[in-house]
Amino acid sequence: MESTHFSRFLFLLLAAGILILFACANFPTYLPPQPSPRLSSRCSASSSSSSNSSACKSRKIAGILKQPPNPTAESRRLRHESATPQHPLDPLTIQELNKVRHVINSHHLFKSPSSSAVALHTVVLEEPPKSAVLRWSPGDPLPPRKAFAIARSGGDTLLLSVDVASGELKADRASDSSPSGYPTMTVEDMTSATWAPFASADFNRTVTDRGVELSDVACLPISLGWFGKKEEDRRLIKVQCYSMKDTVNFYMRPIEGLTVVVDLDSKDVIEIVDKGRHIPIPNAANTDYRYSAIKKNQRLDLVNPISIEQPKGPTFTVTGDHLVRWANWEFHLKPDPRAGVIVSQARVKDPETGEMRSVMYKGYTSELFVPYMDPTDAWYFKTYMDAGEYGFGLNSMPLDPLNDCPRNAHYMDAVFAAGDGTPYVRPNMVCIFESYGGDIGWRHSESPITGMGIIEARPKVTLVARMAASVANYDYIIDWEFQTDGLIRIKVILFLGVLDI
Repeated sequence: MESTHFSRFLFLLLAAGILILFACANFPTYLPPQPSPRLSSRCSASSSSSSNSSACKSRKIAGILKQPPNPTAESRRLRHESATPQHPLDPLTIQELNKVRHVINSHHLFKSPSSSAVALHTVVLEEPPKSAVLRWSPGDPLPPRKAFAIARSGGDTLLLSVDVASGELKADRASDSSPSGYPTMTVEDMTSATWAPFASADFNRTVTDRGVELSDVACLPISLGWFGKKEEDRRLIKVQCYSMKDTVNFYMRPIEGLTVVVDLDSKDVIEIVDKGRHIPIPNAANTDYRYSAIKKNQRLDLVNPISIEQPKGPTFTVTGDHLVRWANWEFHLKPDPRAGVIVSQARVKDPETGEMRSVMYKGYTSELFVPYMDPTDAWYFKTYMDAGEYGFGLNSMPLDPLNDCPRNAHYMDAVFAAGDGTPYVRPNMVCIFESYGGDIGWRHSESPITGMGIIEARPKVTLVARMAASVANYDYIIDWEFQTDGLIRIKVILFLGVLDI
């Protein structure tokens, strides 16, 4: 009896072995993509250290997920320096910005010995008339290229129009057409305002009297608003400060009740308000938000890595850097220092006639208003206009591939002008990608009682144009989402919530 069982066992073992050999010989073998040698060698060298194991794991995952090519700063500069506009609404190129800067600096308004230094708060394309843009077709000559600039000089705000080809400049004083208001702050304005208080001995003494080292102090420009005649005809800003001791998240450690009023033009300290000496500075413990600083025993990898595959590549195309075509959509997309991004000439194909129908000529973020509505001395004036005062584009951050944007995303750089008119490149400011989150775009099935057995379902795939702006402690994500049913969905996403338009 035992020999019979043993014979059966040998027979089954032999059969299983033959089946495995047949499968190996006739079915393809799948090998997962290997991380790059640079990642492998670094992780191998540090694999003996348990503290580096999680870091190596994340590096290997990043190596498996295909990273988009990251052009060097030099290659970016060369590409943008040789760029030429292809569409009437294309933003100003580096060559055009350099010419505009030369024209403005050479003009008699700013070149005379009596004139003060000029600061350029805005230098963007002065868009051609809508009728001229709609008449234009690829292959036609571009309408005349002009730049619109807002300049400050000698306490005056000037509105400038510069013909790029001829160098002709036309200037108007803003006070002639607008009774009040000041232009968007430049990056130089914001930076200089944060350092201005340290030139005041009274400010330094106030800070040290609170037991805070000056080397630990970080300050930020806070929008002023308008609260009476004493602020008329002066470009003022209020500055508040924080302690950076033992944390990078200084927003959690405000020096409460200390407010400094600064003249943005002269950088003079106008007033120091100190009404919070009795308010202690919060402790720095557990305020650091960085991944590397969070407690090691707190699990952060709650989900496995996820990636959306597109075996045939993305469906959309980008022509001439700014003209986007996807599915039944076509639109022009460009970065903007104030609005972040501008979407123009959005058209969708009519499914019945095949004609492209205009949905929107121009769309952008006009403003994002943040009133704190707190009546106390240190808070009542906080009525931020984050686009108009600080600029979404000026405060945009390079998008992080595979985290901010998925694989197969297309990245678009921005070319902006600094306060002196010098052009600079903001890399990877905008990304464009197809999005699928498992949602259903359309579905219908017939009831079983009909006996028809019909089930129709279509996935919801959309196209997203995204940018991110960090305005102090607010991280905004601006999404323009295009759906195949002709709908445009605009999302302003804050890390604490979502505003869906």
